[in-house]
Amino acid sequence: MSGPKPALPKPKRAADPAGLSRLAETLQALIGDAWPHLRYGIAVSGGGDSMALVGLMHHLVPGHVWAATVDHGLRAASADEAAMVAAWCAAQGIPHHTLQPARPITGSLQAAARDARYALLEDWRSANGLVHVLTAHHADDQLETMIMRLNRSSGVGGLSGIRAVQGKLLRPLLDWRRIELHDWATAHAIPFVEDPSNADNRFDRARMRAALAGQTIIDAAAVTRSAHWLDQADQALEWMTAQVMADWPDANDPCVIRDYCYPDELFRRIVARRLRTNQPGLTLRGVALDGVIRAMRAGRRAMVGQLLIDPLRPDGASLWRISKAPGRKTAPK
Repeated sequence: MSGPKPALPKPKRAADPAGLSRLAETLQALIGDAWPHLRYGIAVSGGGDSMALVGLMHHLVPGHVWAATVDHGLRAASADEAAMVAAWCAAQGIPHHTLQPARPITGSLQAAARDARYALLEDWRSANGLVHVLTAHHADDQLETMIMRLNRSSGVGGLSGIRAVQGKLLRPLLDWRRIELHDWATAHAIPFVEDPSNADNRFDRARMRAALAGQTIIDAAAVTRSAHWLDQADQALEWMTAQVMADWPDANDPCVIRDYCYPDELFRRIVARRLRTNQPGLTLRGVALDGVIRAMRAGRRAMVGQLLIDPLRPDGASLWRISKAPGRKTAPK
């Protein structure tokens, strides 16, 4: 096999019971008592993080683990990496599939590849009757994400970071450090490779990773705990938003926005909900959304995407109505 040579360390000990117990406690917290009996899909790139995860899960719930590697075809070595994962999984008796997108990745490379990867994994999960797909995101990934989002002026939702539970997707390693996972893989003779794109300075995350390498001022574990609490705060605010909107006299009209002097964060979420309902997939950046809200509260028409927001004059509350913007007229030839 050509391409990167995987690390082939000698095993130092049998499966580490402390690591397995640690993972079991996390799965219990995320899923509940049913966790030992479920069927899991593991997203395995071939890197040390994901190879450690599939190894941990294989030792923890043998016979309940399936693995998938997404090969985007973006690098010459990616096929060799997928083959390495497949060979190791076959030796352990773990069913493995290599998934490839139907169309070439275009546009913003990392974002498009991520979207394609999760879509492929969800289709694979559903087709194989798996309950969850697990990814190997860890505390160092969380730290990188949080600082990148601070740089983008993210609010509560963005600073929730990488979430442990996202639909059928689980991330049970968010309290592990990268070095712990690589050490676990090495100690248990699990091969892995390094993806060169992780050090490619064309990508924001690679630059952030390089900037944080070796730093000791910021505690990644503490950042992960903060992200968890911010996630809980975000969920609480979403619950409150749904509650206040349900009490409106016209709650079932998706084109109505009301404001009973709500706090700014609550009103921001109300407006965002209504806009996304009327234009699914609409991208709403915090600064742009605040500009829309300023226009609304000043009594001016606001426009977002293909939508218009016009003020009305009710009794007892500020009120707006959303409508579709008229199509542009083409000049006569």
